[in-house]
Amino acid sequence: MPFEPVSRVEEITLFKNISPGDIHLILQSAHQKRMDAEEFFFLQDDPAEAFYILTSGKVRLTQYTADGQQLLLRVIVPVTPFGAVALADHERYPVSAQAMESCTAVVWSKSAIQQLLIRFPQLAMNAVKILAEHVQEFQQRFTEIATQRVERRLARMILRLAHQTGVKTPRGVEVNLPLSRQDLAEMVGTTLYTVSRILSQWESQGLIHAGREKMIILYPHGLVKIAEEET
Repeated sequence: MPFEPVSRVEEITLFKNISPGDIHLILQSAHQKRMDAEEFFFLQDDPAEAFYILTSGKVRLTQYTADGQQLLLRVIVPVTPFGAVALADHERYPVSAQAMESCTAVVWSKSAIQQLLIRFPQLAMNAVKILAEHVQEFQQRFTEIATQRVERRLARMILRLAHQTGVKTPRGVEVNLPLSRQDLAEMVGTTLYTVSRILSQWESQGLIHAGREKMIILYPHGLVKIAEEET
């Protein structure tokens, strides 16, 4: 069985209000997939043939624009679903999903997950909620890009990443993600120069320490004040 313990599974939106016995039946329809770092679970515009839940590792979701520019949209951490368009009978994935490190995921084929949605009405309701959450998240990010200063957007993004993967250390909260400054720029809709300037300023103020592979939030309250635009 892909998940241990079952209580961890019940934290996932997809399995809310579903009995352990039914969860076991649902998981029996899945298989496990392992990917090495830099390998792709799927590419943008591939047929949406499967739905995934990441169980270990980290995955980056990227999208190419019409002019060929690559944008980093989201970082997936355990235990998060991705490839959710397969739930809605979409024909193509709108993004690429690439392993940032060695990863494992639980995978349902499109036909299998759609049969399960018919068999378990609560599962279908939860799937709708997942899709709604994704729409809400990207609407919020669009609003942030359209209305908020870059400093506030960047602070909010770093705090979101810290919430996902942050680990408390004696120095502060360590965000252990292999994200470059260019990656951060893509996620908040600005330029590499602007992100580098802001991070350097925050380092000089003692708010963060930004390394190549990780960032340490030295003074979380200060970053929260910027994210909330407090004076």
